[in-house]
Amino acid sequence: MSTVKSLWAMAQGDPTFMRRVNGWLAVFWLVMIPFSLWMGWLDSVIYVSALSLWALVSGHWSAWQAARVEVQQQEDAKAREKEDLVSEVVAAILAKTNLERAPHNAQASDASLN
Repeated sequence: MSTVKSLWAMAQGDPTFMRRVNGWLAVFWLVMIPFSLWMGWLDSVIYVSALSLWALVSGHWSAWQAARVEVQQQEDAKAREKEDLVSEVVAAILAKTNLERAPHNAQASDASLN
């Protein structure tokens, strides 16, 4: 059971994998439409009920995935708002340079040169 959970967690965290899975499922169901017509399965209440259940599950799963993305985007936006980029840049510059105050006399002599 833990293997299934770890695979599920991996699949949920990998958008490329999820895009591929959903793409292949869409292709599968597109192929199933004419095949279902040809086999006469659309006259079966059980088959149509199963399709309806699948539509419900996949629709809610899609909405849930979209909501997860929106929540993550909101959290990222809040984190960016809390960041003080200017202070971080100044701190990085100060850490990489050796800035010291000029002596008081040096400031006065610089002013007299202008």
